[in-house]
This record gives sequence, C-alpha cells and structure tokens, in this order.
Amino acid sequence: MEKISVNSISKSYGNVEALKGVSFNVDGGELFGLIGPDGAGKTTLMRIITTLLLPDSGNAKVCGYDVANEYKKVRTLLGYMPGRFSLYQDLSVEENLNFFAGVFGTTVQENYDLIKNIYYKLEPFKKRRAGKLSGGMKQKLALSCALVHKPEVLVLDEPTTGVDAVSRKEFWDLLKELKMQGITIIVSTAYMDEASLCDRIALIQNGKILGVNTPTGIINAFPYKLFSIECEKPTHALENIRSLSICKNAYLFGNSLHFVSNNEENSPEIIAKTLEESGVKVDSVNEVSPEIEDCFIERMQRQ
Repeated sequence: MEKISVNSISKSYGNVEALKGVSFNVDGGELFGLIGPDGAGKTTLMRIITTLLLPDSGNAKVCGYDVANEYKKVRTLLGYMPGRFSLYQDLSVEENLNFFAGVFGTTVQENYDLIKNIYYKLEPFKKRRAGKLSGGMKQKLALSCALVHKPEVLVLDEPTTGVDAVSRKEFWDLLKELKMQGITIIVSTAYMDEASLCDRIALIQNGKILGVNTPTGIINAFPYKLFSIECEKPTHALENIRSLSICKNAYLFGNSLHFVSNNEENSPEIIAKTLEESGVKVDSVNEVSPEIEDCFIERMQRQ
C-alpha cells in the first residue's frame, strides 16, 4: 500500500522554480531516500509533504489523505524532523519530549517502547537543556520527539548534515530498526553514500526527478564504461582529458579522476596510451563500477 503519493508537484518562489512536476510514490514500510545536492528542491518537497507549504500545482497524499485539504489528519500521521534543529533549546531533554507527547495527546510512557533504543542514550542527560547537547545528541532528541506519538510515516529532512561520521552511522542503524517496526520513512540527504542504505531512492536536481529506482537498479542502468585514473595534478589534467575524442565526461572523484568512456571498445591500456600522448602523465588506469555519485552526474548530463 502506498503511504506517500506525490503527483506532478510544482512550486516557485518568485522567478525561481524550486520544483518542476515532481512525481513518485513511497510504499508502506519502505525506507525511501531523496538524494540531491543543496538547492535541489529537497526541503521544499519535504515541507509540502508535511503540510507546511502549499504546492502551486499538483498534489500529494499521505496515507490517502490530501496534504492541502486534509492537513489536520495528515499531521496526526506524520513525524517530522526538519533539517535545522527546531526544538526548544531552553527546555530540558525531558521537557521537550513531554511537550511533544502532550501536543499529540499521548505520553512518553505510552510509546516508550518505540523510542527506547534511541532515548536510552539521552536519559543520563534528561535534565540538560537541549541547546547544550552535542550535535549527535540533538539529532537523537529530535528523532525521539518526532516518534513519541507513534506516527505511521516519518519524514526526515537532511537529518545527518553537520554530524560526525560515528553519529551518522548510529542514526542510520536506528532508521533500520524503525523500518523493522513497520514505520514508513522518507529521508532526504546530500550525502551520496547514504543512498545505498535506502530501499529505493529518487535522484533530484534543480527541482526535477532524474530517476527513481533501487540503488542497485540506478547503478545497473549506468550506460557507459567507467575508469578511475590516477595521475599527476588531476585538477590541471581535467581540461586536457575532457577534450579527448574518447571522453564522454571526466571529473574529480576523491584524489583520482573518473573517466566516462564514449566507446565500449576502450580499455585501460587504450586510455592510458591516449592520455600519455596528450601530455597527461598517468600513474594508473582501472575500469571500475559506478557509484551513485557517478550515476547522478551522468543523469544530470542528460538534462
């Protein structure tokens, strides 16, 4: 059963088109990722789904209820964690949690089983003001407050931005546990490596959906041969490499270069020889499997 349905959503701010006919569905019990860089339209879309913004056109439904016309019902079914920490910083951990439980007419004790795996790390600090927590602890408190009324759908807008690597991993482990309890989760992120942790993903850029599939499905659809190049001064070599007739695209990838070949016949040996002849000193060329970031860049090139 579909828990979230987004149909041809468009939204503009003045002359800026934030969303351009966005459509996708999220199934019940699914961990769905909205993957894209800053400014892609992720937050605008999340705010529409959570009834905080009205679309200019199109519609969205949560559990079958229209987010514009039936927003009061939708809000009882959602747990929302915005990208910016938005809890009451002068209230303690315990006071924040009790407040949000009360807003939804429940208590922390009534739904404690749902949040205990998250909240137990906060309990030693339950008297501490929220504003004095570390980034990872703030993240856990915000998630606990979003869950305390036992929502059917959890909406998380860039929840791991600005937290350390250990906290990021812990957070995704928590999401997997929540999914096992039957909660439908939609999470947005600019971290491409987090895409592989989702059941399905939607790639979004400039307000458009570039593709919706499983992470494996997105990767398997990559249509070109891909090579990793280690060379001297890769930044300086880029312009030279991109001008080659055998190059579909090339870009920095960590400390190396990724080279997208426009010919299925190209091999590491052919590419290395061509690069050397063009004046690029090559240390190594290896054929590699694409990652989500490669797929994202390739789909951007189609637009």
